Amino acid sequence: MLKIRLKRLGRKKRASYRIIVIDSKKRRDGKALEEIGFYNPLTKETKLNIESIKSRLQQGAQLTPIVKFLMDKTLNHQ
Repeated sequence: MLKIRLKRLGRKKRASYRIIVIDSKKRRDGKALEEIGFYNPLTKETKLNIESIKSRLQQGAQLTPIVKFLMDKTLNHQ
């Protein structure tokens, strides 16, 4: 099963995240099938490729709760 989830980047206590599509059985920072966004919790910066996310959801991928929250927040601001 495919999941759309966060991949941690950055140094200690200065984390930023990429939003990726990955098999649910792979580790958190494993090789992604596709990178579809970016989230920086320190600056509250969020970039999402909405078309890519929607196409992956139609293929059967599932959002994690954090990514679902970020997506809802981004769609409400547009």
